[in-house]
Amino acid sequence: MATTNVTSSSLLKNVARYEDVKDAAKKTNEDMGKQEFLTLFTAQLQNQNPLEPVKNEAFVAQLAQFSQLEALTNMQTSLDSFVTSMSGERMLGSASLIGKKVAVTDTPTQLAAGGAIDASIDLPLGANGIQVSVFDSQGRLVRELTAGPQLPGTTPLTWDGKDTAGNNAPSGLYSLRATAVVNGQTETIPVSTLSTVRAISSNPSDGSVSVEVDGGKTLLLTDVKRVGI
Repeated sequence: MATTNVTSSSLLKNVARYEDVKDAAKKTNEDMGKQEFLTLFTAQLQNQNPLEPVKNEAFVAQLAQFSQLEALTNMQTSLDSFVTSMSGERMLGSASLIGKKVAVTDTPTQLAAGGAIDASIDLPLGANGIQVSVFDSQGRLVRELTAGPQLPGTTPLTWDGKDTAGNNAPSGLYSLRATAVVNGQTETIPVSTLSTVRAISSNPSDGSVSVEVDGGKTLLLTDVKRVGI
């Protein structure tokens, strides 16, 4: 029976060749791909110890693990492409909002000449009374509105566009600020008004879509809860 004479020097040479192949693959690409894996796999087969060969089951297991990893990588690539395409579609779909009104909180709202501003405030616990102050773009008080007890829920309110003297306020940006007496305590309450959408933008880093309204405020599309004409 023929025998194979394996010396320690030949084994060291084989190991050195294997390490060189592995290092070359590592330098080529830090993330091992299909070509690097096959190169290492072939080198492993050629340079295994003939006295202690690797079992077939181990090779099959390595191939199966790499196949699963490659499938997950391809799936991730596909998902990234899908997210990118969906971001573009959301951008185009959101363009239809330009010129329409969306509900925003504590943001200056455009008053047209002779027009009015509709708003709303959320009162989960109701209120014993509310006061709404209207300020112009210079921060000057234009009008104060008051109302009595309010039931829990959303309270609509309207400023008719007139100042304290009953004259029509000039067109421009106006801010509405509200306070309410809740359980005997005076609290500042956010005011939601309808502002016109002026622009749509997309964040390339995460694909989120934002809307810009009157006054320059920008909010995420996902934060828009109400759209009006």
